[in-house]
This record gives sequence, structure tokens and C-alpha cells, in this order.
Amino acid sequence: MTNRRNPAAWNPVAWTLIALAAACGGAERKADMMVDIGGGVRAIPAERLAAKRARYADVRIGVDEAGVTAEDRAVLADLVRAAEVMTRLFWKQASATGLATREGLASLAPQLAGPARAHAEALLDYVDLNAGPWDRLDGDEPFVGTAAKPAGGTFYPPDLTREAFEAWLAAHPEDRERFESPFTVIRWAPATDPAAPRRLVDLPYSEAHRKDLEEAAAHLRSAASKTRDPVLAKYLRGRADAFRTNDYFQSDMDWMDLGTAPADVASSIEVVIGPYEVYEDGLAGLKAAFEAFVTVRDDAESRKLAAVAGMLDELEAALPLDDRHKNFSRGKASPISVVNVVFAAGDAAKGVQTTAFNLPNDERVRTAKGSKKVMLKNVGRAKFDNSLVPIARTVLDPALLPRVDFEAYFNDILMHEVSHGLGPGVITSPDGTKRTVNLALRDTYSHIEEAKADVVGVWSILHLAKKGFFPAGIVERTEATYLAGIFRSVRFGVEEAHGKANIMEFNYLRKQGAFTYDAATGRFGVDHDRFEPAIRALAHDLLVIEAEGDLAAAQGFIATYGTMPPEVADALARLAHVPVDIKPQYTWK
Repeated sequence: MTNRRNPAAWNPVAWTLIALAAACGGAERKADMMVDIGGGVRAIPAERLAAKRARYADVRIGVDEAGVTAEDRAVLADLVRAAEVMTRLFWKQASATGLATREGLASLAPQLAGPARAHAEALLDYVDLNAGPWDRLDGDEPFVGTAAKPAGGTFYPPDLTREAFEAWLAAHPEDRERFESPFTVIRWAPATDPAAPRRLVDLPYSEAHRKDLEEAAAHLRSAASKTRDPVLAKYLRGRADAFRTNDYFQSDMDWMDLGTAPADVASSIEVVIGPYEVYEDGLAGLKAAFEAFVTVRDDAESRKLAAVAGMLDELEAALPLDDRHKNFSRGKASPISVVNVVFAAGDAAKGVQTTAFNLPNDERVRTAKGSKKVMLKNVGRAKFDNSLVPIARTVLDPALLPRVDFEAYFNDILMHEVSHGLGPGVITSPDGTKRTVNLALRDTYSHIEEAKADVVGVWSILHLAKKGFFPAGIVERTEATYLAGIFRSVRFGVEEAHGKANIMEFNYLRKQGAFTYDAATGRFGVDHDRFEPAIRALAHDLLVIEAEGDLAAAQGFIATYGTMPPEVADALARLAHVPVDIKPQYTWK
């Protein structure tokens, strides 16, 4: 079994490590819920595994290769090779044993026969999908072995708690900037005196992952040598250098310029590669995971949406937030690229797939230059067809079904990504010190920020609809499609950042009367007259939490609105026949 997501040959770690991992502490699965599949390996039964796997629809995703030049094809080959290294790195970041688990299953499966072999191969497939033996749709529940997933992955020592980490930072303020960097790992210093207290140290990614990053950099430099596009070549060489220096600022700045080369040398490739999102760091929400998107630009669609990029100040001004908190200081560059994915890797390929992203996350780049929104059209279409439409047919008031359409879905994704660049970014404390919102809100930030981007995105659509920017009927279509989308996102699990954000949105808007529920039919609707004021109120509350960097308010908001109501749980139970998400099979050769 080999494919570009298959890390089987990457880490020939002994299979016995899995048994060691299973013996480690943590919230373990009851032994009687597991079965022995052979070779002493214990896992969930085949029937339960099949039910889990059925939540993902297998979808072939490709691009129109006829529109890709021979030059770009050669560049893409190198970029895919570099992206494959990101998957290897991400597995190493997610846990110390994930690759060993996969290697053990890959070795075990051929030794088995009949149903036992089929079971082992299915486990291998599901380990690939989750980038380890923990089910990302079920709160990281183990399905091979019984060890709990480490909250901090390998970003921190396995025995380091969040409280101990925060206590260290409080006691050693000189370490804070390095220790909170997205691009360092934290380790215990080697003990020289057994009687001395243990000491934490930081290690840059460039040192912790030197061999893998050197390999990826070589592929990026090879790709740069094959393209005539000077902007693309500059980014690829700069990112290769960043893998060595651990300084990603300039290459993030250069990434913003992709797509601006003169027409006679311009490439259609849009690529991002490196450490970005911090969702995998469940201990402190600080450390960036490696990922890659290798895509080709849909220039016609990109031009249609580019007009939004010129409206950032207007959208900022329209936020339901006191003017003193509005952020007009971020860079005004906000290119929007609509692309089709050739290959995704690392954090971008595990579990639930994204339909868009908004990068860079570095607030320095956002302040100096802005951010770029990249819409993954072929992935979005696959998710809409395979998940959102059947969800809407099952849980929405039938009167809303004609209003659920792909244009509204795509607009919602677009404005979500735009809205990550709206609102507060840097907070000034009363004593004059400055901190970014994510550092102020710490582990609550992902939940609050994803909810803010959702709701401010809808608010911005309502604003632009009044100006006639969007076509007639977009408000009603947005209401219905947004409601259906909440059920799609909540199925990812209410502990995952996007799922938690969506259940908070639902509960708040339900309390405001914007969403309705018919207990007789079990279906949900929208109160059009209450929808806009409720969206305004929710956007305001989330923006204020961020503007004030109020960690206690963020924790209180999550506690109040972040639980699953019975009517939503009942609706989700009726969605067992609908895939939660897709498992892409990228067809690029």
C-alpha cells in the first residue's frame, strides 16, 4: 500500500514501541472494548472501525491538467516531493508513537490472512487518515492500543503540564518570547546534577527537525530552478532558507506576492509550505504544525472575487464594535486566490479537510502587508455535494432547501477567511505593553477566533448585500446555507476548534430566536427578521472578547455556549447515513 500520504517507509521504529505507548498513563480505553487482531496488537473491532470509516466519503480530486504548462508540471513534481516531507514532519509533531504504530500495522498486515488481514489493513487506512491511532472525530479516542493522545504532541516533554509550563514562564520572563515562539520545541535540559531542579530549554525547529527540513529545502530549490516566474522562485528559495534559519518572516512576506509576476513568465502555481496552524498544540495552543498545499490557480474565479480585497477598510468600519477597537493598521494587501488542489500534506491532510485558508498567521506580516485568502474550489465542491446537501435534506425545514446552494456556501467560506483579517490583532494593555490576541486568549483563542471569523463573515455578507455587491436573494440563501453548515461542522466534534465554534454560534443564535426548532418534525429553520440583529449581537460579543484580550470572558463564553443541546444531538443521530467529511484521493500524476 503506497501513496503520497503513506509514511510506511519513513520511520522503521520497532513495533514494540506501540506496546510501550499502550502501557503509558492517560485516559485509556477499557480493555474489553478492544480485540486482539494478531501479533499482540489490540484495536477496536472491525464492525466499529467500519462505522467510523464510513463517516468519510472517498472522493477523487483532480485538476484540469490540460491547462497546466510543461514548465509548471516539472515544478509541481518537486513541490509534491517537498510536501510529502511535511506529512512526515507532522506525524512526528503529533506524537512520538504514531509512525511506529503505522509501521507496525504495515508489517503485520501481510502476515495475516482473511478477516484478520482485512481488519489490519482497514486500521492502517484509518491511521493514515487520522495521522496516528487516535480518532480526531471522537475526541482523540484511541482505536489502536489504549494510550491517550499527548495533548502537547512532541512540542513539549510528555510529562509537562500546562500549569507547570505557565509557572515556568511566570518565573522566567526572560524565556517567554523564545518559549512562546510558534517555531520552537520545549525540552527538559539534560540533567548534570541529579539533585538540582529540572530546567526547561527551547530548541528551534531548524535544529529539532534539521534532516527533514534540509530534504524539503532541496526540493524547493530544485523547483525554484525550474520556473521562470521570479516571484514564485523567490518565495521557494526564501522558504528553503527559512527551514535553515528558523526565520519565516521574509518568506511569508514573499508568499503574499505570488501571482503578481508579468504575464509572459507567470506561473499558475499557488503553493504554501511550512509550519502554520497551532491546533495540534492542545497543551498551550502556541506551536505551529507543518503542512503544505500545492495548488493551481483558477484565474477567472480569482478575478471575480478580487473586488472584496479592496473593501477591507469598509468592512472593518462596518464591524459592530466600538471604533477605538477597530483595526485599520493592518496591511491593505488582501489577495484572494481561487485554486484547485493538486496535493495537500501534513496538518492540511489529516482528518477533516479544509476548504479555504487565510495566511500568514504572523501578526507582523498582517500589519505590514495583510493576508491572503486561498479558496480550495475542487475540495469545497466535493464537501458541498457529499456532505452539506444531504445534511440539509435531513435536518432543515423543507422550505429552506431551495436556498441551500454552492454559491452561498462558497461566499460563506470566502468571507470567513476575509474575516480572520478583520478586527483586533494586537492589544495594548493599560501599562502600554502590547500582546497579540492569540497570546492573550491562549488555548481559548482557536475557538473564539473561528467563531468570530464565521459570524463576522456572515455579518460582512449582509453588509455587502445591502450595497448590491452580491446578487439578489443572497441573504436568504446565506441564512439557510449557514445553518446547514453549522450541522456539518459540529459533526467534526465539539472539542475541535471549528466544531466548538459552530456549536457556540448555534446556541447563541438559538437563544436570540434567529434559529428555530420544530419538535414535531425535528427540523430547524431561520427567523429572517431576527437573523441580522442576532448576528450583529454575536459578532459584537466575540469581537469585544478579542479586543480586550479577556481570557476569563472567553472561558465563560465557551462554558455558556459550548455544549451540545439535546435537539442538535438528536439531529446528528439522524445523520449517520451522511458522510461527515471526505477523504481525498488526489489524482495528479
